[in-house]
Amino acid sequence: MNNFTKEELKDLIIGLIVIIASVIMAGVYKWQSSVWADAKATDYPVYATFNRTDGLEVGDKVRMAGVDIGYVADSVLDDNFRATLTLMIKSNIQIPDDSSAGIVSSGILGNKYIEIEAGGSEDFIAPNGEFDYTQDAMVLEELVDRIISLGKAKRRQNKPQTMEED
Repeated sequence: MNNFTKEELKDLIIGLIVIIASVIMAGVYKWQSSVWADAKATDYPVYATFNRTDGLEVGDKVRMAGVDIGYVADSVLDDNFRATLTLMIKSNIQIPDDSSAGIVSSGILGNKYIEIEAGGSEDFIAPNGEFDYTQDAMVLEELVDRIISLGKAKRRQNKPQTMEED
């Protein structure tokens, strides 16, 4: 160690600290990912069928009362050209069987997610069960078009009639 200058010794110590920190971070990441994988393995699937899922993607959240309870795992088109979503729900959450699932957004331009409105039944949706009630996604462009057309119709209705004089 006597052959190193103070500057080289300082660089060597910093390099060793960076390597040790990297190894620790990699170990924590590996441990955390295995814990997350174990948690996902206990989730159970529930199915929901929608006419439109505009903007909703696989991996988006499933919420109940504003709390994340799962995620969208898969989306397929059925024989009637409707989207059937596979929702993975945390194993400690039970959903009443008269609950509804709707596609909502977290703001005007926010991300879409599934919001579950809990029903009052004492029976629960079983794993691999399906929602009886669903609400499709509201498409922003269609909503804006409806508002504009209503405004135009109202304006035409309120416009005073003028008579042409000869």
